[in-house]
Amino acid sequence: MSVAMEIARIAEAKLGRAAPQLVTVAVDLGDDAGVEPANLEFCLEAVFATPPFAGAAPRLLRCPGDVLRVAYLEIDDGRPDD
Repeated sequence: MSVAMEIARIAEAKLGRAAPQLVTVAVDLGDDAGVEPANLEFCLEAVFATPPFAGAAPRLLRCPGDVLRVAYLEIDDGRPDD
């Protein structure tokens, strides 16, 4: 849960007021990162179900090595052409 909370803190710091418009948080997760993917996904879903994230979805991007980092944040800017 602490890893999920830190990912949420990073997302909120990067987005500021745009946090309620957050759609997806992608996380690079290495095979040797020492984190169980299913557990991290479960914790991220729980964290992102609460304000200020309003149901943002986690996306785990598996990769080799011990990588664990926020890869990208997807927000809804309200423009239908995106």
